[in-house]
Amino acid sequence: MDAVVVGSGPNGLAAALTLAQAGRSVRVLEAADTIGGGARSAELTLPGFSHDVCSAVHPLARGSPFFETLPLRDHGLAWIDPPSPLAHPFDDGSAVLLERDVRATASGLGDDGPRYERLFGPLAASWPRLAPVLLAPLPPPVGRLLLLARFGMRALWPAARLSRSAFRGPRARALFAGLSAHGLLPLERAATSAFGLVLGALGHAVGWPIPRGGSQKIADALAAELRRLGGEVVTSAPVASLEELKGLSCALLDVTPRQLLRLAGTALPSGYRRSLERYRYGAGVFKLDIALDAPIPWRAPACARAGTVHLGGTLEEIASAEAAVGRGAQPERPFVLLAQQSLFDASRAPAGKHTAWAYCHVPHASSDDRSEAILAQVERFAPGFRARVLKIHARGPAELERDNPNLVGGDINGGSQHLGQMFARPVLRLDPYTTPLDGVYLCSSSTPPGGGVHGMCGHHAARSALRRWRR
Repeated sequence: MDAVVVGSGPNGLAAALTLAQAGRSVRVLEAADTIGGGARSAELTLPGFSHDVCSAVHPLARGSPFFETLPLRDHGLAWIDPPSPLAHPFDDGSAVLLERDVRATASGLGDDGPRYERLFGPLAASWPRLAPVLLAPLPPPVGRLLLLARFGMRALWPAARLSRSAFRGPRARALFAGLSAHGLLPLERAATSAFGLVLGALGHAVGWPIPRGGSQKIADALAAELRRLGGEVVTSAPVASLEELKGLSCALLDVTPRQLLRLAGTALPSGYRRSLERYRYGAGVFKLDIALDAPIPWRAPACARAGTVHLGGTLEEIASAEAAVGRGAQPERPFVLLAQQSLFDASRAPAGKHTAWAYCHVPHASSDDRSEAILAQVERFAPGFRARVLKIHARGPAELERDNPNLVGGDINGGSQHLGQMFARPVLRLDPYTTPLDGVYLCSSSTPPGGGVHGMCGHHAARSALRRWRR
């Protein structure tokens, strides 16, 4: 066996696939009894209701330069595109829709329509060239420096500032605020605009699709392709120490710095250990999976067209909620991200029934129950929602981390993605995937380009390992 990958999340499987494509023999060891990490599905509420355990909507998976090279469709992965990727409702009963077409989205933004087209039109058109640059470690290829510079000029702004600078009206500002809030950072922080620009561009370039049958289908397809190439996947196989992997030429670890410290023990040099100990984890999430007797009764009917709905009202309200979380407080009205997969995928629930997937941001490792706050936000924009709830499955940071140790303190991004840690993750290092231990690499979302189901962290880590093998 040439290599072992510890962890079967999308990054671990991408690392294993990259090695297998190069002719290396590889085995994936997964501690849980099912593969997938953050891309799993399960019956969390009632029999017949399939819920996505962590990730649910996958613009980055479809926009991944590595995943698009794989024959995942041959292994059962089918994407569903809701008519609109995203809806953002308001208290007056209206909603803004992010449509696949930039101009169609702009038409719902009034006087801000032309401004929206100028901001997102070029980004969406250049996504095929931009994706390999944004989803790679620095520095980019010389020929793409100008492309990155054009993106970076706006991306480095705080999202609250760019929202107010780029748009004049509340609807466009709120739409951009909701996109940017996916970064789990206060919108006054530098570079939070990057999240809004990337997710908006993805919505136009590739959509915000859902996998038919659940996010588990992504992991299953990746594992099936790995097996086709001769790789192995072993579940219920925890690794407690790197000593267990002695004798292997290469070990790639789909873990965060905290687990690496535990696995390596005293083998790591003291300076590198201290750097890992200083690594910062970000805000957590509190998540609800909900079984419903009927679809969500949105006051704005347009919301029924969208796979994802942002519940937060205005820019000012979203910014206030995210700032509170950044201070370690709980906002009265949290920003809620909701997915309604069963509207477009009948396999998710029994006939006539539906599912909802929703979460809000909370301070790191918070123990507060935010179920009522999330339900109230849904009810605010969909009166009568509570009457349709059959059962709720709630999980806070502690439960999320217990289920998946990479979700430290409920952080779904493998570490805070503030500017200083966006690319220098987990430490500032010429090759961020290497460690001081010979043949040991990190391939998790704690390495560039960070969180999201795209597999690029694992792909780049495996390419790093292959380069050293050749030398």
